[in-house]
Amino acid sequence: MNGRLGFRVMNGLLQAAIVGSLLVASVQAAEPIRVLIVDGQNNHNWKSTTPILKDFLLKTGRFTVDVVTSPPNGQPKEAWNSFRPKFTDYGAVVSNYNGELWPEPVQRDLESYVSNGGGLVIVHAANNAFTEWPEYNKMIGLGWRGADFGPRVTVDNDGKVVETAKGEGPGAGHGAQHDFAIVVRDREHPVMKGIPAEWMHVKDELYHGQRGPAANMHVLATAFAAKGVGGTEANEPMVWWIPYGKGKVFTNVMGHADYSMKCVGFQTIIDRGTEWVATGKVTIPVPEKFPTATTTLSDDAAK
Repeated sequence: MNGRLGFRVMNGLLQAAIVGSLLVASVQAAEPIRVLIVDGQNNHNWKSTTPILKDFLLKTGRFTVDVVTSPPNGQPKEAWNSFRPKFTDYGAVVSNYNGELWPEPVQRDLESYVSNGGGLVIVHAANNAFTEWPEYNKMIGLGWRGADFGPRVTVDNDGKVVETAKGEGPGAGHGAQHDFAIVVRDREHPVMKGIPAEWMHVKDELYHGQRGPAANMHVLATAFAAKGVGGTEANEPMVWWIPYGKGKVFTNVMGHADYSMKCVGFQTIIDRGTEWVATGKVTIPVPEKFPTATTTLSDDAAK
């Protein structure tokens, strides 16, 4: 190799290596995103699932995580006086809560937090909560509600969103727990970019027939609710997001139990969705080991 040409090649490689190192250092040096998980009441076992949520969020190295726990169900009104989560201290709030309606000051605080640019992540039964809270219904778009509550959203086989009118078709429910395929509907969305177009999720409840305002709803992934396992024979939304003021609300209705939350696909979507609602960007990579169109993968098996 010509000496001068060799020098230019080596110099170019050196510069590329330096740039690459700087990019890695920049990501590593990024200020951690503060995340708050809210739990304390749920018709699911939040005492087993919150630690899993916290653990896999921390493992990304992108977040610090605090947990705030509500009073138990049925406590006197006074017991709620100290439940005042400081949402504005956090880049994202993750709800693992489904129970009594929060005190009005907490409702207003969450509305203000999200509308002013905060990020909210809804996990599984958290979308069942607060039927009587109008702004919460706007934030989540669809929830565990009866058929008369509002429209239903599904996706046809061509990927077109289909809206079923209030009062028509089924209300919210689910069939028997089973492994099921997740189909990514928006592969260009930052959270979904790089995730396989179809992959198998581990044993879980497949929600169907959910109802709500469904305004400005962006469906990111669906699952087919087969009749043979008690489903609706429709492609039901599993992951979606809704703008609320300046903020974003990201919903993932997978995650019934600890075994469901150990799915690598579920964890990846929660990790990336949490970063996205907090920053508008996604830097957390899709793991090399990921569920395929025919096989599930839990985090235990991925190690």
